[in-house]
Amino acid sequence: METELNRKNDKFKYLKITTVICLIAVALSFAGCGASDSGSIGTSGSSYASSTIIKGSENIKAISVSSFFKNVGKNTGIYKMIHNPTPEEIAEEKASKEAMEHAKEVQTAQAAADLAAHPVKGWQRLIMLAIGFLIVYLAVVKGFEPLLLIPIGFGTILVNIPGAGMGDGPDGMLHIIYNAGVGNEFFPMLIFMGIGAMTDFGPLIANPKTALLGGAAQLGVFATLFGVAAMNFIPGIDYNMKQACAIAIIGGADGPTSIYVSGKLAPEMMAVIAVAAYSYMALVPMIQPPIMKLLTSKKERQIKMSQLRPVSKTEKTLFPLLLLVVTILLLPPAAPLIGMLAFGNFIKEVGIVQRLSKTVENEMMNIVSILLSLGVGSQMTPEKIMHANSLGIIVLGLLAFAVATAGGLIMAKIMNLFLKEKINPLIGSAGVSAVPMAARVANKVGMAEDPTNFLLMHAMGPNVAGVIGTAIAAGVFISTYGM
Repeated sequence: METELNRKNDKFKYLKITTVICLIAVALSFAGCGASDSGSIGTSGSSYASSTIIKGSENIKAISVSSFFKNVGKNTGIYKMIHNPTPEEIAEEKASKEAMEHAKEVQTAQAAADLAAHPVKGWQRLIMLAIGFLIVYLAVVKGFEPLLLIPIGFGTILVNIPGAGMGDGPDGMLHIIYNAGVGNEFFPMLIFMGIGAMTDFGPLIANPKTALLGGAAQLGVFATLFGVAAMNFIPGIDYNMKQACAIAIIGGADGPTSIYVSGKLAPEMMAVIAVAAYSYMALVPMIQPPIMKLLTSKKERQIKMSQLRPVSKTEKTLFPLLLLVVTILLLPPAAPLIGMLAFGNFIKEVGIVQRLSKTVENEMMNIVSILLSLGVGSQMTPEKIMHANSLGIIVLGLLAFAVATAGGLIMAKIMNLFLKEKINPLIGSAGVSAVPMAARVANKVGMAEDPTNFLLMHAMGPNVAGVIGTAIAAGVFISTYGM
């Protein structure tokens, strides 16, 4: 009786804490909304209003709670299907696109001018060459995702060889690879297609509640926005709100999505964001286990989960179509990513175009992965990495990834307070989008405690939910600041 009473008290305790946190968050949101509305942006209005604006974002439109939902609503497929744009709206959209293109040209010219004014020194190239060899060492000797790290490491080495010119435009090989598919979001779309063809949504369909773990892992994405604001107090570091959104997506441990969002919101930071995202994806086996062991007890790590129910072919075939329809209706900005994911998964599950699915899953995925990783490595140059803002991105990316891992673990522990059939909290760490790396890590840590405890299929549920969740978070950021 005493044990049962303690459990009930624990439930009420967690509920009270959660309620208080939610109320504080709502209060702060509306306080920020009032402060933003009380004065014009970039002017010397209310001192409180000034303090709520991230440095560098003075010329970016403030987003209050009401305007956020208004923006998201206007960007839904339902609204766009029933709303006829006015000439003013068409002109505004055209002007916005032209302004973005002009900003890219200015940033490119500024980067070239900065490089000419401050040429790269020999010792800086030597350091980057050492980093490239270190990346290859970690991949080959330590086994940290060699499929990603070996091409990234070689790209880093090749682009930093003095006099080789492999990263120089317009004819350098690595320069051509980057412009052909990394800088224009083409390779990330193909990667998502390949991920879809390699993904089995069965564990998520069989146990839909694990989608909550994938959603909870997005805590790292949104929590990083506060980290960006704090970083701006450090001399030499200066991010605006769009750059903050692009950096935050690193928390999803999803390289293609990070490239996609940074291309839309902060193209000037795409290189270092891509490097950070793919580096942390590859280092999942090193980063996650300490956090998993810190936030779970030995008894929790030994929880065994019952076998998942069989999922019919019809369910698996309809799932990507339903996912695509929901995305079209509610969040079209996420449709490029989720659309490619759904397409790849559908041609796998429908079973009548095996030639296509095998090509997408194997040959195309391998070729694009090599090119994408080489392109990412080609951006590991001193002028892009040895900079305060770049180092800040690397630190914030690690913070985002750690918080995302913790978010999934904590959500699993909270769910266990209300579930009769407990789930192993370790699968919550797989809520990040690193498929299937995060699921394999959860399984490995679980088997270290009990060699008979196989968690891989259970962890794949939150893992694939994390892919969808990160794409949705990306769509929210783009619909809020990129439209």
